[in-house]
Amino acid sequence: MTDANLDGEPGWDSLAPYWESIGIRSFVSSDTDGDRLRVRYFDADGQTWARAWFGPGAEGPPGHVHGGALAALMDEAMGMAVLVTGRLAVAARIEVDFRSMVSLGETVTVELTLGEAAGAKVPVRGVMRRSDGRTACESTGLFVEIGIDGMGEAATRAGL
Repeated sequence: MTDANLDGEPGWDSLAPYWESIGIRSFVSSDTDGDRLRVRYFDADGQTWARAWFGPGAEGPPGHVHGGALAALMDEAMGMAVLVTGRLAVAARIEVDFRSMVSLGETVTVELTLGEAAGAKVPVRGVMRRSDGRTACESTGLFVEIGIDGMGEAATRAGL
């Protein structure tokens, strides 16, 4: 099993997830030293990217990442792409098409693209690429802006 290399590319600026700033743990990305999944987010000229590593705690088929772990990363990464625009949003719908299996210990890169927002609705597309450049999965999602009021208890705990 290889070590996680979650460094960005030259010109990528590291992003701190909003949920960390208000003291909320993420199911996907809060375990930065764990054996399941490690994630870092980046911005490059207005484009959001993620780098992720999957360890033995994310195993599905022997030696490979569980599809649910891949889908969870795509959900959070698409939400992060919306979040960096200043919108607090949640997924209303996500769809993931799996293209190739990801080996445990592999580092993947996710490219995220926002569509044109229509009111509170923001479409997002994500493409996860394996270390050899092959597409692991593609996803589309519709995220709905909920604002501070929609954050409920999380906003209250954060003093917002």
